[in-house]
Amino acid sequence: YVAKGRAIRRVVALFDSIEDLVAENDRRYESDDPDTTIEQDRLQIGYSTLTRTLPWFFKKGSEMEYEEYSHMLKMLRQGADGARGDDTSKLKSLVSEWVNREFKPVSLVDPDDKHSRGFAHDVCGRLLCPAELDWDNPEVRAGIRNRSDGHIVTDLSFPTYLYDKYTTNPDDLEEGLFKGKILIQGYKAVFTSPSSAKDVDGDGDGADVISNNRRARKSLSGIKVKKHVRFALSSVTSWRSMDGDFDYEQFWRTIVDFFERAPGREARRRVDKLLEWWTRKVFGRNRRGELSDAMKANMSVNALARQREQRDD
Repeated sequence: YVAKGRAIRRVVALFDSIEDLVAENDRRYESDDPDTTIEQDRLQIGYSTLTRTLPWFFKKGSEMEYEEYSHMLKMLRQGADGARGDDTSKLKSLVSEWVNREFKPVSLVDPDDKHSRGFAHDVCGRLLCPAELDWDNPEVRAGIRNRSDGHIVTDLSFPTYLYDKYTTNPDDLEEGLFKGKILIQGYKAVFTSPSSAKDVDGDGDGADVISNNRRARKSLSGIKVKKHVRFALSSVTSWRSMDGDFDYEQFWRTIVDFFERAPGREARRRVDKLLEWWTRKVFGRNRRGELSDAMKANMSVNALARQREQRDD
């Protein structure tokens, strides 16, 4: 159960407990009340994701005695929290490497020291800076570091690292959102391998890869690694849900809601397009369909088959 629980914090729910997910599903089963809150809907989505991720969970849990069931939940929690700890620890070192290689700061980010990160570090501060503020403005930098009025950094602001080329368009804050290079690196480091995170500069073309990765595409809906990247850039030394005025739990909920609670048809279409872009960036391009029959015929497997037939003749 410990090994199976490692998936929970990655693809099911970053903060909600398994007990809360199960309780909400039970409540809906026993209640005829059609009215639900946003929080209840989130829990139900989490439960649905849990049963898809661990398809044996409902049947096995229904057949267990209370003590055995409680032990199973404890082991799943242990695996879930252990995976979250492993991910934050892994990214603590990797993010410093990526920042140093891409930005080449005068003061390098120390992979072992979190105190030198956050807004005290010029590059980390730039990446953490709210999208609506200009880090290049000395008054903005000073205001953020002093937490003065008008410069309080909370979860109500999207950090710049979420954006493509770390640049925002004030007139269209959705443009480039969730396309930051460091996000793709973080996702690949956690979900594929740290070495794969070095190759994220492809153009992401090739629609055929979408149909070949339906399950992977669904797993991208939360993209929960965004929170881990923010933690790695910050100066916080140990995991907690609050970093000064920044609420990580609410930040995670905002991201999940962006993908799962699109306000209309066009917004849903843009979300689907963004998820397809992520799938291509993470899993690459399948170019097999571009091979002509002549090219296939000259490849060694087909060439050998012809040679063997000719020898028999």
